[in-house]
Amino acid sequence: MSDAVCVDCQVAVDFDALPKEHTLEHWFTAVLKHFPGEIRREMTVRFASEEESRSLNHDYRGRDKSTNVLSFPFEAPPDVPLPLLGDLVVSPHVVAREALEQDKRLEDHFAHMIVHGTLHLLGLDHIDDDEAESMEQLERDILSTLGISDPYAVIPEGPGARDSHQVSEEKRTDA
Repeated sequence: MSDAVCVDCQVAVDFDALPKEHTLEHWFTAVLKHFPGEIRREMTVRFASEEESRSLNHDYRGRDKSTNVLSFPFEAPPDVPLPLLGDLVVSPHVVAREALEQDKRLEDHFAHMIVHGTLHLLGLDHIDDDEAESMEQLERDILSTLGISDPYAVIPEGPGARDSHQVSEEKRTDA
């Protein structure tokens, strides 16, 4: 099995400081190093407007607001071996606003959102406290390999702080 990854980068928004495709691949590889048996090594990252993010968040999660990252896992039919893990939709304007509010470097926050979204594509979630702690620790571990400090050190706890951004496959196909 090849260790090579492939990220299809789609840009549907005007934003000057987007991560480059090779950077997205580097972050994706950092996640996959924690999943040595994972054979799905392709994903799409779409950089979208706040309007598109809000619309998708409303349609698939019932929340009428834009969000930083949405994850759409791909499940191939059993007899069709495709290496596609899924799609991430990232709203760079939301990510930039959060980075500023949380006093984080923009590139570090982009890395966190790609790591976070990719973990959702791999089936992790943070709906309950145990899942959240496990997923957050894995995020910390992965980000530390990239030289990025704990992204949760400055995020306050509270209602909605562990709000899931994953869109289940059945919800996705019902829409």
